[in-house]
Amino acid sequence: MSQAKSYAALSATTPLEPFSFERRALREDDVNIDILYCGVCHSDIHTAESDWGPSNYPIVPGHEIIGKVTEVGSKVSKYKVGDIVGVGCMVDSCQHCSHCAADLEQYCDNGPVGTYGAYDLIDSTLTYGGYSDHILVREKFVLSIPETLELSKAAPLLCAGITTYSPLRHHNIKAGDKVGVLGMGGLGHMGVKFAKAFGAEVTIFTRSESKIAEAKKQGADHVIVSTDEEQMKAASMTFDYLLDTIPVQHDLNPYLGCLKVDGTHILVGLIEPMEPAVHAANLVLKRRILTGSLIGGIAETQEMLDFCAEHNIECDAEMIKIQDINQAYQRMKKGDVKYRFIIDMKSLKEEA
Repeated sequence: MSQAKSYAALSATTPLEPFSFERRALREDDVNIDILYCGVCHSDIHTAESDWGPSNYPIVPGHEIIGKVTEVGSKVSKYKVGDIVGVGCMVDSCQHCSHCAADLEQYCDNGPVGTYGAYDLIDSTLTYGGYSDHILVREKFVLSIPETLELSKAAPLLCAGITTYSPLRHHNIKAGDKVGVLGMGGLGHMGVKFAKAFGAEVTIFTRSESKIAEAKKQGADHVIVSTDEEQMKAASMTFDYLLDTIPVQHDLNPYLGCLKVDGTHILVGLIEPMEPAVHAANLVLKRRILTGSLIGGIAETQEMLDFCAEHNIECDAEMIKIQDINQAYQRMKKGDVKYRFIIDMKSLKEEA
């Protein structure tokens, strides 16, 4: 066992605060990681505040982890002490269902084990995430970080990056495709970068004219202000794919009208009921597809990291200290960040 320092939510209504706990003893297939950086995902807020149903408190959030290996179990072969590695949204899965066998651990029939707020498959202890000084993770769920990636900006790739890379890869986005990206946050700006790298013509849909310049700066070929009826009308039957990163309930019907026949609308940000309801005619009359996507498997996440290194793709981010995490949560709720917070975890280690 090892003593760990962290910041945790002890209830749905209290701010995150310093919290000490015991990590498990090193197992033969474990990698012990000293955490250097941890991204702040909107899912962290939803879980800390029980927005998606009752959470298992205490919650130590954080599933965008970059760190250095300090110890390995006797059967670990891929990593050694001193390696720079990453940990994303999962730390285990059943490993015997058809989806695990197909490197789709995120769709494990028995449910993947989340990096925090879930229960370990071996000893049933609660998993604690990356807002902490170190973490032990099964080797199979540890990722190699390419040397050319800037470590201080690599952490969000492990959630925001793979969440947008995976569906674009799955649907074989390629040169000549017209892709619309809905939303301009942490997921949306990564979607633009990946779609452009795949060769697509990319349009950002935003509700605000004030974001047009920023959208172009991110690499978008075009910008549509979705509140402008004339712009939306002009976009009718235009797109092959829409990558929908909007994390709150919104009307999908106007966007579906922007798809060509056989066009595909991909949800990655919304896991609540669709409100207002989707009008079936928007699908049936043009053979359109409404689908979703959840992060990516471990092999695909490694592929994404290597792709980012090759194409010089990183997440735009702002560095913070762990002591500022509650202010960061409030700013995220207001959309006051471009586009991800990353915690410099040495601030935790330096805390008295």
